[in-house]
Order: sequence, then C-alpha cells, then structure tokens
Amino acid sequence: MCLFQYDDDPEPEEPDPAGLLYVPVRPGTHAVAARVFRTPLGSRTAIGFTTVDRLIATLGAEQPWTRLSEPVLRSLAEPLGVELLTVDPTLTARAATGPRASGRPARTGADARDVGQGARTA
Repeated sequence: MCLFQYDDDPEPEEPDPAGLLYVPVRPGTHAVAARVFRTPLGSRTAIGFTTVDRLIATLGAEQPWTRLSEPVLRSLAEPLGVELLTVDPTLTARAATGPRASGRPARTGADARDVGQGARTA
C-alpha cells in the first residue's frame, strides 16, 4: 500500500465504474425488480452485463432486462443486504428443482452436472 495519495492515481481496490449495465429483472404486477443471484460460495450478488449479447449468452434470450447505471443498481441492492456486484458473469448453474413427482429417474452423469463459475439464481 502506498503511503502517499496522488490525485491522479486511483486506489487499486476501487474498480472503475461499470457505466450503464444490462440488468436482469423479474416482472412484477406494477413494476420490475432487479434479480439477485448467488456466487459459487453462496454470497448474494447483483449482476449486470456490459452488452445485451453477454446477458443472452448467460441467461437466455427470454430473460427480461433493463438498463441501469452501476450506482443505481448498487443503491437498489443495498437495502436487501446485497453488497456485491458481479459484472459479466460467464457461467451459471441450472435452477434448482424439487423431487420428481413423475417417477422418472433423475439425470445422471454429464447431464446432471451444473457449472458454477459465475453467478446463479438465488
């Protein structure tokens, strides 16, 4: 850590602002709400994408989204106790499902594995 502060040098711990992000939302009755996800270690995180193509590649074309700036997304997530913001997560896990009522066997092998390098739905 540097002992001297310079006006033109940003702190290494402070990332550059992400600007406008494509934020996945959940439609509601009167408005939409930003979706909250979990990291592979279980921490809650808000997520945003720098391009709509990255959002579609990760969450699918059916995922509704809105444009929000990084500070606005952080201010929406803060009252929920969400302090993390993940920009451009690349991989997600499948949504959890309950026990199968149909009597069909559960998937095994490669089909049953989930990928968890990015954020996943909470």
